[in-house]
Amino acid sequence: MKKSLDSIPSSSKIKFDETEEHDSSSEDEGEIERELANVTFEELLKARSNGSHTVYRKPDLEKPGGRANKNRPMEASAKKPVGRFREVIQVPKKVVRDPRFETLCGNLDVEGFKKRYNFLYENELPAEREELKRSMKNSNDRTVVDELKNRISGIDKQLKSASKRTEREILSEHKKRERQAAKQGKRPFYLKKSEIREQKLIEKYKELKVSMYLANSNPIWRKGDGRMQRRTTDTCRIDALPRMSIKYSDFSSFQLLDPHVSGMVATGEGMPSYTLLGGDSVVKT
Repeated sequence: MKKSLDSIPSSSKIKFDETEEHDSSSEDEGEIERELANVTFEELLKARSNGSHTVYRKPDLEKPGGRANKNRPMEASAKKPVGRFREVIQVPKKVVRDPRFETLCGNLDVEGFKKRYNFLYENELPAEREELKRSMKNSNDRTVVDELKNRISGIDKQLKSASKRTEREILSEHKKRERQAAKQGKRPFYLKKSEIREQKLIEKYKELKVSMYLANSNPIWRKGDGRMQRRTTDTCRIDALPRMSIKYSDFSSFQLLDPHVSGMVATGEGMPSYTLLGGDSVVKT
C-alpha cells in the first residue's frame, strides 16, 4: 500500500521536475549559443547552401497552364455555366492599315501621282463644279442649296491645291536651273514671292492662249452687256512683264485677235489688259 502511494507523484514533485527540465533546456540553449558564436562565416554559408536552415514547405500544386497553341480548342470547366453569347470559332483580327503612314506601302511618288491623276484637276473637277452650280441655280430647297455650296467649296479647295502644285513645279524647275548654274561656278539666285506669282500668271496666259486658239481662230468676239459684241484692237508694243494682283488673275472676259497678227488680249473691268505675243512675252496694252 505504501509503495502504491509512493508511486503516485505529488504536485510538489511535478513542479520540481518542471523546474529541472527548464534549467536543463536553458543550459542546452546556452551551449548552442556559445557554439554558434564560435562558428565561422564560411561554415554558415555552407549550411545555407545545403538548405539546412530552410523550413520545409509543402510542394505547390501545378496550376493548369494555357493552350499550347492559340489555334487549339480551349479547355473549360464543365461545372461552370456556359454564357449565352460565346465566340465558338475565333476569327482573326482585322488590322486596318493607313497607306499614308505605313512603311509597308512604300514611299509616295509625287511625280507619278501627278501624271496619273492630273485629269481630275484639269477636266473632272471643273466639269463637276459647273454642273453643281447649274443644279444650285435650278433648286429652291435651302438644304439642297447649302449642301451644293459645301460641295463646291470642297472642289475649290482641291483646285487651289492644284495651283499650289504649279507653284511647286515652278520652284523645282528653278532649283534645277540653279543646280546647273552652281556646277558652272555661278552664285545661286532665290526667287521672290512676287516673281513666283509672275511665273504663275505667265503659265495661265499660255493655257488661255492654247485654249482660245483651239476654240476660235476668227477675229474678235468679246463678251459684254449680255450679248456678244465684235471689237477690234491694234497691236501693241512690248513694254514689260505684268505685275498683277491676285484678284485680277481670274479673267471673266477676254478678247481674241487673229493669231497670225498679234495674239490674245485678256481684259476685265477695272484692270489693265495684257497681250501675249507669239512666244512667252506678256506685254501691257
